[in-house]
Amino acid sequence: MTKAELIEKMAADADITKAAAGKALDSMTEGLGEALKKDEKVTLIGFGTFSVSKRAARKGRNPQTGEEIDIKASKAPKFTPGKAFKEAIQ
Repeated sequence: MTKAELIEKMAADADITKAAAGKALDSMTEGLGEALKKDEKVTLIGFGTFSVSKRAARKGRNPQTGEEIDIKASKAPKFTPGKAFKEAIQ
């Protein structure tokens, strides 16, 4: 499902315009991003939890040359599905 298809479904289900559904979706994704930037968890009951996973700095290897390289510490978004969401897709 693409973003456009999701907006269309949201608009139909909520009986609102596609423009309003698009603004709502954009607002949600922006809010998630802002919360995760602050290292906050976002929990949507029945759906899941968005959080930030921290990866420590480590040594790696360039697969072409075999040379050892340093990989910097990083943060990555993480999603853990809720129980109801897991059951809904099984």
